[in-house]
Amino acid sequence: MKNSILAALLLISFGSHGAVDPIKKRMDQMAKEIEKKVITWRRDFHEHPELGNREFRTSEKIAAHLKALGLEVKTGVAKTGVVALLKGGKPGPVIALRADMDGLPVTERVDVPFVSKVTTEYNGQQTGVMHACGHDGHVAILMGVAEVLAGVKSEVKGTIKFIFQPAEEGAPQGEEGGAALMIKEGVLENPKVDAIFGLHLNAQTPIGQIKYRPGGTMAAVDFFSVKVKGKQSHGAYPWLSIDPIVTASQIVNNLQTIVSRKLDLTSGAAVVTVGAIHGGIRQNIIPEEVNMMGTIRYLDAPMQKVIHDNLRQVAEKTAESQGAKADVKIDVMYPVTYNDPALTDQMVGSLEEVAGKDNVLLTPAVTGAEDFSFFQQKVPGLFFFLGGAPLNKSQAQTAPHHTPDFYIDEGGFELGIRAFCHLVVDYADQHKSTKISSR
Repeated sequence: MKNSILAALLLISFGSHGAVDPIKKRMDQMAKEIEKKVITWRRDFHEHPELGNREFRTSEKIAAHLKALGLEVKTGVAKTGVVALLKGGKPGPVIALRADMDGLPVTERVDVPFVSKVTTEYNGQQTGVMHACGHDGHVAILMGVAEVLAGVKSEVKGTIKFIFQPAEEGAPQGEEGGAALMIKEGVLENPKVDAIFGLHLNAQTPIGQIKYRPGGTMAAVDFFSVKVKGKQSHGAYPWLSIDPIVTASQIVNNLQTIVSRKLDLTSGAAVVTVGAIHGGIRQNIIPEEVNMMGTIRYLDAPMQKVIHDNLRQVAEKTAESQGAKADVKIDVMYPVTYNDPALTDQMVGSLEEVAGKDNVLLTPAVTGAEDFSFFQQKVPGLFFFLGGAPLNKSQAQTAPHHTPDFYIDEGGFELGIRAFCHLVVDYADQHKSTKISSR
């Protein structure tokens, strides 16, 4: 009788996230055993990066691994995506896990044996290709998760849908791609997904840490382009021109007043950045045209219209004041990455169990963007950040994402595998049919 009471008290004490769970012990041990294999996969993907909708080699290797595990595998989803199903031995929900596969048009400078030497042409320019955002690690971690869960398949409740997604950084010009296209092609159906989880390696977060935020976590993003049309002239006679370079420079400066003077920043952060300007061909010729492009970020949805309206007005009226003309194009891209509050509250204990409560930290919202947000518009989702910074370096010493010196410490990969696996087990144990929380 005493033993029965003690067992009941222990069950209550540990709860659904208890370390006594045999399946979790087995998964943790397997994650440790395959860590080196996962790192090998990651280094291979890092050395052979591919841009969005062109992840042919990457998807082939992923599919081969998943098929070898005995999973149901579908390829060619949203161009190059791979989707696999693991049907557990017990009834339960459908849980999706997602990893993005694409690299970036960045020439790598990191001194590692598996440095990328891949080059390509992008937007008319020759460039290197690099996994400068950690997607190579995301893929390798999820491949490891698939192997671990396949190893405990008979004890898994429900169905696990592994989503390896192309073109998170955006599809090539004129093409569809990414999460939006995967959804369009039915990735969240047949079987219908109940919840989705995703992670992102972060080069400014120490290995061993996990960061998360309920509600709006990453910004919405739109892209814009401005074509400034002037009048060409010899550089020695600028008074005969309508100078699009001077006009474009004034537009760049004036665009900065949108965020600083037009937005209520108490409701959320916003960014308007010009990332490229192209114009002219020779030092003594004032060109006829200058083209610029940039990005818009915001965490408060009503900001979108304010930014769009002001961007058009600033560009067009600034050009008009110089006798030039500005043609503005704005492409709406990704919505806010929104962690379902109820799901986040439900699952944070799983993250604390694998990383330790002191290593699971609430993070401020960030102005980076993620097309994982499209999945979250359809089903409850939780997206969290996994530490990838070496423990011996401060945040100031680590290169930002999307730069030639970007570096991820692989010491955090095992934690990523365990986090996904524990989320699967705990969500299945606690599952109740829920709707997306109101925003």
